[in-house]
Amino acid sequence: MAIAIALIVIVIASIAFHFLSPWWLTPAASNWGEIDDALTLTIVITGAFFIGINLLIAWLVIRFRHRKGHTSSYQPDNKRLEHWLIGLTTIGIIGLLAPGLFVYAKFVSVPDDAKIIEVVGEQWKWSFRFPGDDDQLGKSSISFVSPGNPLGLDPNDPASADDKIIVSPELHLPLYTPYKVLLRSKDVLHDFNVPQFRAKMDLVPGTVSHFWFTPTQRGTFDILCAELCGVGHFNMRGRVVIEDDAAFGRWLAQQPTFAQTQQPKEAGKVTDLVAMGKTLSEVNGCIGCHSLDGKPGVGPTWLGLYGKTETLSDDTNVKVDDAYLRKSILNASAEIVKGFPSIMPVYQFSDQEVDALIAYIKAISAPPPSGEPTGRNQSEGAE
Repeated sequence: MAIAIALIVIVIASIAFHFLSPWWLTPAASNWGEIDDALTLTIVITGAFFIGINLLIAWLVIRFRHRKGHTSSYQPDNKRLEHWLIGLTTIGIIGLLAPGLFVYAKFVSVPDDAKIIEVVGEQWKWSFRFPGDDDQLGKSSISFVSPGNPLGLDPNDPASADDKIIVSPELHLPLYTPYKVLLRSKDVLHDFNVPQFRAKMDLVPGTVSHFWFTPTQRGTFDILCAELCGVGHFNMRGRVVIEDDAAFGRWLAQQPTFAQTQQPKEAGKVTDLVAMGKTLSEVNGCIGCHSLDGKPGVGPTWLGLYGKTETLSDDTNVKVDDAYLRKSILNASAEIVKGFPSIMPVYQFSDQEVDALIAYIKAISAPPPSGEPTGRNQSEGAE
């Protein structure tokens, strides 16, 4: 009897938890509300089987419990029971699979009027590319990847010149416009996931995958990586802003073309160096590991870093100056700060680019106006 009572309590508690739980899906912000419908139907079917099976077991335990004077009878088969079990199981499986197949058929059928955008993932940042006025994306190859060409576009392909390059983790898209999203990875498996869009897809090295969706709700939504891609996986975040056509057009017009990013950069002034360093840190994913606000990350925060004394993995102390930063940028594994993993990739930066990164770190490390806490103290508190 105790087992039967426990099963009944479990069923009642499960139903109550489902309806009283605060963890419900956020409203869908794309056309893929059908995925929610398929999920709801799955919960209903599996929930019905869960309730029915557990209550049946509880009834059987009560009905056929041991009692004096009662003996069991041997029944090798029961055709009626078998037919009921086969029928109910078949209906349940069809109910679980059929809606998903219908939704998946739409998921892989990209509308003819869908526009194209490319998403590039790497440890641990997102980059994006829109086609230019020719509505064509230029060719790309891993062989073309360099600090000045992080997406690996073919500079000899005329279609690449007017492609819009977005190296920051913020993506803007217009409302009610279908988009075919091309996805590729520069290193390991990633997964582009905006939970409110419901649809997501893996980025597989060496191939180009895709999916499509239509934004149906204005707002700003988080971009997450839904595939464990390394120690910085948790920090591989971005955001997508859904807005009207006019606002999107203004934003896209401000983004540089590939041809513009390939023009020689001159940085005679300190302010120009800082701006170049900021761009380099975004393009090469530095800010994905090194926070700018003192919060701990995969690597030491850059807030208040310059001029600070760091303890290395061998317990020696070193002052963060130009020489130290230059060595750390070009050969990160030479001196590892204690408490942080040796995971920074090797970069081939020019002397000017290294100077720009150092200038940017110095600018971040500069103390705020008087009356506010210094970046160095904030940094030390965060670490």
